[in-house]
Amino acid sequence: MRIVVTGGAGFIGSNFVRKVVAGEYPAFADADVVVLDKLTYAGNLDNLAPVAGSPHMRFVQGDICDAGVVDEVLDGADLVVHFAAESHVDRSIEDPMEFVRTNVLGTATLLKAADAAGVAKFVHVSTDEVYGSIAEGSWDEECPLAPNSPYSASKAASDLLVRAYHRTHGLPVCITRCSNNYGPHQYPEKVIPLFVSRLADGLTVPLYGDGENVRDWLHVDDHCRGIALVAESGRPGEVYNIGGGTELSNRQLTSLILRSLGKDWSSVEQVEDRKGHDLRYSVDIGKISGELGYRPLVGFDEGIAETVKWYIANRA
Repeated sequence: MRIVVTGGAGFIGSNFVRKVVAGEYPAFADADVVVLDKLTYAGNLDNLAPVAGSPHMRFVQGDICDAGVVDEVLDGADLVVHFAAESHVDRSIEDPMEFVRTNVLGTATLLKAADAAGVAKFVHVSTDEVYGSIAEGSWDEECPLAPNSPYSASKAASDLLVRAYHRTHGLPVCITRCSNNYGPHQYPEKVIPLFVSRLADGLTVPLYGDGENVRDWLHVDDHCRGIALVAESGRPGEVYNIGGGTELSNRQLTSLILRSLGKDWSSVEQVEDRKGHDLRYSVDIGKISGELGYRPLVGFDEGIAETVKWYIANRA
């Protein structure tokens, strides 16, 4: 089997690649993996260092918007797992154009090539942010899309393109929508690595608004295991939510990080809230649990402690 992983040098994509090459997903044992990554600021070949010497992994530096590169890489592929995306909300607020280019045009380029190549499965990795904000309860996969940031709007657009390619061309696609990921190797613009890195350097950390915005936290290992289950057995044309089951306000999360580093609230600077800041995200994982047997295995206390240790030990 030949698997193409886009964005495979990034945080989540590299985790998936390392697991596949290490044989941790039995359905993909001995698969050959081709990583396609542009190596933007968030992509790092060091993330692939543990499997760099494997005969089952090949790296191609390229842009998913480049049809020539994409056509060549997808030729002969059995499975495409599409992680590549611009994903930082603040950056999208400042300048949405690269988000539209990468997340929409890039996905369309991949879909066209996958259809032409006769790819047997295309897994599109999306986000719970496409649903908008939910005051109580949890979204299931049938909830309408109501994105509130340029980032989430670009991801919602890419989700709809993926769905359209299934309905129009019969391309066997699945869409996954995950909650907030955390774990080693995440670029330190996201809240957990940003806070840990700044606190470790003796700096203050910025807390948006009143800190009461709530997120569900999902360890990257659990997320990638869920993606592997969808890639193996997900029904074509279906959406699967993947969540971690740990809801925390940003204030609660900040408190946990402070405590783990022996800091107090004097290290926190409250800043003006983000524009259009969604209050709460929460996904219902009943579908992927019932159909594919998924459940999160990494407890948050264990996961956050190991993550903090990793960032302290890997300051470079």
